[in-house]
Amino acid sequence: MPDLPGFGENQIIQRPWTINDYVEWAHGILQKNNLSRIILAGHSFGGSIAAKFSSKYPAMVEKLILIDSAGIRKRRLKKEIQKAIAHLLSRFCFLPFYGFFRKVAYRTLFRTSDYLLTEGAMKQTYLNVIDEDISDIFSQITIPTLIIWGEKDGITPLRHAYFVNKSIQGSKLEIIPGIKHNPHKEAPEILVEKIIQFLEIRSPEISGAILGDRTS
Repeated sequence: MPDLPGFGENQIIQRPWTINDYVEWAHGILQKNNLSRIILAGHSFGGSIAAKFSSKYPAMVEKLILIDSAGIRKRRLKKEIQKAIAHLLSRFCFLPFYGFFRKVAYRTLFRTSDYLLTEGAMKQTYLNVIDEDISDIFSQITIPTLIIWGEKDGITPLRHAYFVNKSIQGSKLEIIPGIKHNPHKEAPEILVEKIIQFLEIRSPEISGAILGDRTS
């Protein structure tokens, strides 16, 4: 379970990244470790990477597991206004007390958004990621896929789970009742049970990899 660039122990990146950058990074990690055939799991933002990776490198993925996956980013007026104001505020960085007023503004604009936790190049990386809608990618996935979702997820709502399930032909959807966005924290035993059931028939030469964001 490698830390994604910009997260965990792999925090420093020199430039803003896109989802495609993360896909190629994951591909490089697998090649470096001589892993040519894996079972790939992705949670939240990691689900976006796992989905894109599986559509681009299907021969490398034996099975795919998407857990409360992000990636469906239909444009909404509120998000567009937030982004515009954030860019406008950055133009006044030369003013005294800019840092204080920026924090106040961001907490008002983004509230619980991960944007508040980012620094340096990760700020634009965050905006790059939430700006990309990969809805059309899911229909390109042809490998066996398990979709696990928290029934009460308020970050990637349940309707996204039904969309992904419908888009990936032959995929299986498991909904965990009463659980929100982080089943690995809220109901780990149930999550593991559903994954094990999906992986009951598994070749010993197949490796596993998990991609996730800071919540994993």
